[in-house]
Amino acid sequence: MLGKDFVYAARTLRKSPVFLITATVTIALGVGASTAIFSVANAVLLRPLPYQDPDRLVLICSDMRTRNVVDTPVSNENYMDLHDGARKMFEDIGAVGTTFRFSTPREDGTLEQVSGANVTTNFFSLIGARIAVGRDFQPDDGQPQPPPDPAAGPVGAVAGATPALPIMAIISNQYWQRRYGSNANVVGHEILNLGVNRAQIVGVLAPDFQLLFRPAANMEPHPDIFIALRRGYDNRNRNTFFLRPVGRLRASVSLDRAQEEVNLVADEIRRNFPIYGTGGFHYRLESMHKYLVAEVRPAILALMGAVIFLLLIACANVANLILVKASLRERELAVRAALGGSRSRLVRQMLAEALLLSALGTILGVILAKFGILELIAIGPADLPRIDSITLDPYVLGFTVLAGVLAAAVFGVVPALRASRPDVMNVLRGSSRTAGLGSSGPRGAVVVVEVALCFVLLIGSGLMFRSFLELQHVKLGYESHGLLTLQILNNQRLASPEQRAASVRDLQRRLSSIPGVESVTASNLVPLGGGFSPIRWGKEHALADPSKYQAVDSQIVLPGFFETLQTPLLDGRTFTEADNDPKRNVAVIDQLLAAKAFPNQSAVGKRLLIRIRTPEPEWVEIIGVVNHQLTTSLVDPGREQIYFTDGFLQHGNMGRWEIRTAGDPARYAALVRAEIAKLGSQLGVTQVQPLDALVIRAQGGTRFSLLLIATFACIAALLATVGLYGVLSTLVRQRTAEIGARMALGAAPRSIFQLIVGHGLRLSATGIALGVLAALGLTRAMTSMLVGIKPTDPATFGAMIVFFFVIATAACWIPARRAAGLAPTTALRDE
Repeated sequence: MLGKDFVYAARTLRKSPVFLITATVTIALGVGASTAIFSVANAVLLRPLPYQDPDRLVLICSDMRTRNVVDTPVSNENYMDLHDGARKMFEDIGAVGTTFRFSTPREDGTLEQVSGANVTTNFFSLIGARIAVGRDFQPDDGQPQPPPDPAAGPVGAVAGATPALPIMAIISNQYWQRRYGSNANVVGHEILNLGVNRAQIVGVLAPDFQLLFRPAANMEPHPDIFIALRRGYDNRNRNTFFLRPVGRLRASVSLDRAQEEVNLVADEIRRNFPIYGTGGFHYRLESMHKYLVAEVRPAILALMGAVIFLLLIACANVANLILVKASLRERELAVRAALGGSRSRLVRQMLAEALLLSALGTILGVILAKFGILELIAIGPADLPRIDSITLDPYVLGFTVLAGVLAAAVFGVVPALRASRPDVMNVLRGSSRTAGLGSSGPRGAVVVVEVALCFVLLIGSGLMFRSFLELQHVKLGYESHGLLTLQILNNQRLASPEQRAASVRDLQRRLSSIPGVESVTASNLVPLGGGFSPIRWGKEHALADPSKYQAVDSQIVLPGFFETLQTPLLDGRTFTEADNDPKRNVAVIDQLLAAKAFPNQSAVGKRLLIRIRTPEPEWVEIIGVVNHQLTTSLVDPGREQIYFTDGFLQHGNMGRWEIRTAGDPARYAALVRAEIAKLGSQLGVTQVQPLDALVIRAQGGTRFSLLLIATFACIAALLATVGLYGVLSTLVRQRTAEIGARMALGAAPRSIFQLIVGHGLRLSATGIALGVLAALGLTRAMTSMLVGIKPTDPATFGAMIVFFFVIATAACWIPARRAAGLAPTTALRDE
């Protein structure tokens, strides 16, 4: 019996090709969009991390609470205290160091740029990473180097070591294929010029291994080389932070119980080391998965909500189409009912048509989703975790099937129940006595729902558009246009600070000689490039009370840095060549630090205590105040900033170069590479890009959300407009006789036109009113995604109300014009 229903449904749909195509495409748009976005939510929020028992993995974050510094790396000594002191609740604790880049020579002598990370020897076994070739690190690989012997000369890779222990390395599968052609005999090979050292390869990781951290952690997801950390316990290095601890909880141990244990370790560190006590040092445990997705979760959930709205609008539109089609089949359904057709049989017949439509729309939706996923990967922001793993996996396909079935239920049940109860007597008599022009019944209610859902999406897209405009006008604190940035890796460790300074001056002179280059400078970090970390600063009262020290982001720069970046000077002066000397204790600060340290007075000539090159804080004189630079985000201004010269830290601390050009900076990339190549093969060049590219990347999250929500809103507006047009067109067609009677009794065409338009606008106004109420509540979930505006922004709400009334009027105009143009005699002939 069910098979016959589907056969009959297929024949019925085939007789109405326009209806079939329209309904199928509408369903496909809703199902395809929701599937594509669910694939993102599945890959980022739902899919377990690609580690062994990932639910038991936690990141152990380090915070300095009194200085408002969170999620910083820890020192080797703090890690070792943690590893040895927190063993009751953890199976094991390991760590990975901040990733770095260096150059290594190929067989032909040319340099290759690679990335690396230091790891504790237990790191891979802790997270369950598989070794494809060779072996994992062993405990002996992490034994500390022997203490230096003053009587010994350079031995191996470490001057004064007796003897130097070899450096052990495990390489990634991708690097193994790229560099060694998947040679199974790679174990035992040496990687040369690792800084000034050599590393021996002991193993190769299995494919697709990656480090998963937030972008702010400054960790590359796919390092080429992992080096076994050989570090002893030396309290003199306790303030050198570079490790990210990871722990595996014991079975049945809660996060709260483990937190209590690491609190005891942090308490001990604070008691033994005053700098940690006054800084409010604490360990904070976070589930590794929760830590990874915390920053992107609100945006993905908002997108998921938006696409569900779109799917509901699509369902409402198809329901309206089915209601219209059912109204045209009233006589057929009445005849079937008069001949003994049961209501359940009629309902089953209509549901069979809905399920067929849903199946066709779902199949087409999967095809659309496949292309949509490719586009999402292409336009996705750089800070979206695991974006490269987005795919149509079985879970996503299961969601698609469920969405299709639910869609059929949503748009099929109500029309089926309504169509299964025809007024047999009136229909068979051919009576046209039905509700008047002021009523459109269930189809009007469906349109109201469509308009309300569509309006919420329009508000969301309007808020994101306003945010994107705000980002375009945000004050960076520098001029990004016309600035080329690059990183220079130098594996040659020069003997003296003077030689390093001479090398920097020579490189600066050569780059400045390139035609079209206006100025050249260098720094240890580049704005929006990541890697910024705080140091301590204080005023005189901090000498007596160390808790008064606060955090500030520091940067090492060459004289001319602010001029090249065109950062406005607000007070005093910037660095000169005379300041680029270890004996000159001078600094430039930004306006935020100046206002915080010296409110309502000039900071120039004042002194600050800082700790950056000595174990204890030292005084530096402030010579200038510059505009605050956005260095980590376009949304968050970040911490205050202080600048020192390269000479202040004995020269050679800058790896990032900034070049101001007369035209498009991208056109100078080849010239810059060629000029650097003249200095010899020991210099490696990487990350050559305009600073504008970093600004665009920083806008990526907002742009991604804007494009998707705006696309959904446009589709929703189109569907709602079509739905409104369809309701009014059907209304005019079904009420032709009534319109003729009104006109025969003296109604002017203008009044008929206004009646139809007014009815459509009343439906729209009702939907908009419901949409406003819904948007006022729902858009609060977008707060973290917005820049410079509130989720209840009146201008956005007002603009979208006007916009929708305009498109609603356009949708009403055609059927109203047709109704007003009817001849009374022609209309009455239909009665």
